[in-house]
Amino acid sequence: MARQTRQLILDASLAMFNAQGEPNVTTNHIADELEISPGNLYYHFRNKDDIIEHLFARFEERMDEALTAPEGRLPGLEDIWLQLHLVFECIWDYRFLYRDLVEILSRNRRLRIRFARILKRADESAHGVFRGLSQAGIMRASSDELAATATNVLVIATFWLNYASARGDKDEHAAIRDGIVQVMMLMAPFLRDAERVHLNTLVRAYLD
Repeated sequence: MARQTRQLILDASLAMFNAQGEPNVTTNHIADELEISPGNLYYHFRNKDDIIEHLFARFEERMDEALTAPEGRLPGLEDIWLQLHLVFECIWDYRFLYRDLVEILSRNRRLRIRFARILKRADESAHGVFRGLSQAGIMRASSDELAATATNVLVIATFWLNYASARGDKDEHAAIRDGIVQVMMLMAPFLRDAERVHLNTLVRAYLD
């Protein structure tokens, strides 16, 4: 029963943080949503940051899985597309972390360190994928161009929701779709003609 209550608190917190924004949700709001006493909530979690850290652990595990590259072969465009889907779906499911990123990390040093680790892992993954595409002859670019493109991918993925919000987009789920396309199109100038046609076909099919 205690484990079930703990799980319910985490699930409700995630839903409320995503819907209302983490700064606007208190532990009392979470307790009211679940119709439990604040004391019951504090039995399971010390405070709101404790809840966020446990949600972050879930996010961290899922992002690590999403960033796993194919083994034993060089990557292709479909591999990048699939990986971007997994990454952006994770961002969507834990979007409060990205929308309120600066606010959350500014007050929690442990999360700041752990998020920096994720960024480092994502950076290494993006660089590795582009090197693999270059070795496979799919991309033609200098090492500096590959490194800059990999960094741009990471920047766009990390701050895309904030950009979409500042732009006034109302449909965040559609914004996630647009973010995936934006990242894929970063590769277009470096692709061989056949792969560029393939990429445009993928994009059109995805947006239709």
